[in-house]
Amino acid sequence: QVQLVESGGGSVQSGGSLRLSCAASGYGIEYYYLGWFRQVPGKKRAGVAAIDFGAGTNYAGSVEGRFTISRDNAKNTLYLTMNKLQPQDTGIYYCAAGSRLLLHRLAESAVNYWGPGTQVTVSS
Repeated sequence: QVQLVESGGGSVQSGGSLRLSCAASGYGIEYYYLGWFRQVPGKKRAGVAAIDFGAGTNYAGSVEGRFTISRDNAKNTLYLTMNKLQPQDTGIYYCAAGSRLLLHRLAESAVNYWGPGTQVTVSS
């Protein structure tokens, strides 16, 4: 019912910042649990951050304090602001939507819709 597409990826030096956007179409993001996942080289895809209907958030320990997830329902867009980026943050970042509460705990099995991903590269 909803289509997602990420933008804002690119290359940045260690310590730098990027903001990723996820534009949704076909249905309002206010009706979904939302999150960001990433796949880093040599590892399986894992959750990064999630946001619920009341703007409550959940972060992976590795990004807590550095990344911020937010949403703008009027623009039908999800964001991930990434600060103090490190080389180990390099990977493909995906936005995700689903109807199950479990998505808020960054469970990939709860994702119903994925964006195609955007590459983030952090150099030292």
